Amino acid sequence: MVCTHNSPVRTSRKDLRAILAEGITVLPGVWDPLSTRLAAQAGHQAVFVSGFCVAGTLLGSPDIGVLTQTEMADAAQRICAAVPEVAVVVDADTGYGDALTAIRTTELWEAAGASGMFLEDQIWPKRCGHMAGKQVVDRSEWLGKLRAVLEHRQHLHVTARTDARGVHGLNEAIERGKMARDLGVDAVFVEAPQTIGELEEIAAALTDVTLVANMVEFGMTPLLSPSELSELGFQMIVSPVGALFSATAALQAAYARLASEGTLRDHLAEMVTFGEFTSIVGLDEARATGERY
Repeated sequence: MVCTHNSPVRTSRKDLRAILAEGITVLPGVWDPLSTRLAAQAGHQAVFVSGFCVAGTLLGSPDIGVLTQTEMADAAQRICAAVPEVAVVVDADTGYGDALTAIRTTELWEAAGASGMFLEDQIWPKRCGHMAGKQVVDRSEWLGKLRAVLEHRQHLHVTARTDARGVHGLNEAIERGKMARDLGVDAVFVEAPQTIGELEEIAAALTDVTLVANMVEFGMTPLLSPSELSELGFQMIVSPVGALFSATAALQAAYARLASEGTLRDHLAEMVTFGEFTSIVGLDEARATGERY
């Protein structure tokens, strides 16, 4: 279960709405306190806790609906407690059930310290938005869950995600986006458009709301730069898996060298040092706190 007794929402956490008001914002995908610390130290003011990444790193599982609500809430709590200076947006998949369950998800996300959430319209068990074989619920079911979340949130920035593009086509996805916008969500995310032309159609049709673009390496959507996306009309750019794919490649290489050579002594230049790592995870701060007592 999510632990909240020692981690009230800290007032130092950046406000996602204020960050987005400053201009186009790139949210890297994170999955644990270490990845979030690294993102913050690189200068990111906001991050995205990706269900794809948490499923892969926590469970060694694909993103096919195996990850549970409480497992995601636990991950969010650890991340928010460890890195209070960034705005943390947490993937909520479908809300993990009906409207009542989506309300509970909202409560857990806020108790964990999240700044925002994504809520999608797939049928549970869902799957990654760039996988084949997705299905979506009726409009009314998704909109009902969104309305329940909006009426029960305290502060969460709510992004309405629709996967209807891959099931019923772009027009249906845009219509769902308009309905979510009219409900009063903070942002709309049409998942997996397949061309720049489709991105242009989305931006032209969905005005007066923050638009999310999902940049998935090796996925279905063309990879555009923040400036290119900004010109199209997108303000919130999520890069959910790039860091995980990069880290996985580095781990594969390190483990392969250990298996073949038995040592990494000839590859030290490719690592952070012992001191650099302990600095990243806050050794000096921990020591200073200990010395106070």
